[in-house]
Amino acid sequence: MITIESIHKNYGEATVLQDISLTVLLGERVVICGPSGSGKSTLIRCVAGLETRARGAISVGERELASDCSNVAAFSGEIGMVFQQFNLFPHLTVLDNLMLAPRKVRKLPKDAVRARAISLLERVRIQDKADAYPGQLSGGQQQRVAIARALCMQPQVMLFDEPTSALDPEMVKEVLGVMTDLANEGMTMIIVTHEMSFARTVADRVVFMDGGAIVEEAPPEAFFQHPQSARAREFLSRMSAH
Repeated sequence: MITIESIHKNYGEATVLQDISLTVLLGERVVICGPSGSGKSTLIRCVAGLETRARGAISVGERELASDCSNVAAFSGEIGMVFQQFNLFPHLTVLDNLMLAPRKVRKLPKDAVRARAISLLERVRIQDKADAYPGQLSGGQQQRVAIARALCMQPQVMLFDEPTSALDPEMVKEVLGVMTDLANEGMTMIIVTHEMSFARTVADRVVFMDGGAIVEEAPPEAFFQHPQSARAREFLSRMSAH
């Protein structure tokens, strides 16, 4: 579904991604973890076409994303992205937030989009908030709206960039619950997260990054029970201490 081949990314003199290669299969759930500044978010933003790259190839399905992201519009319906900050339009109701992109980008008929949006709000368990504005919702509710909005474009792949990091602890569970449901339905997902128990439960594969490189990748049981690198062992022991 997604093929990443030898991508490099620099910010000025600093190398933030070095020689990253990764393949994600249809229906696979890949969790990317690692310390802050390891390049996780930059990698996922490159896949979404939000960051250009110095070299290397990224393909989604059969099509390649240009390194300067010049053809990103062609992928807008195929890749759904959920950010740390919810990025909802504050002046639009929840329902209108969901309907905007399918109407404007995909030019889909209003009634069909509305029906889909309402069913997605039911799926993320906030159908009673359809006419509310983002500012009237809790952080957890806003993030569930953001997930539903991404799904409204009927993407083939969902990317999550630390979707719970801006939430209060009691709201984390409700967002992870929605993501677990998605995973159980077979959605192809790449998830950057510090929620290790979630990674253990949901991931088919865990990718550990450090210093802009992939240090280790393994099925969750192997990664959590027997990490191969000293850096991963150190990271996991620090996470379990929190």
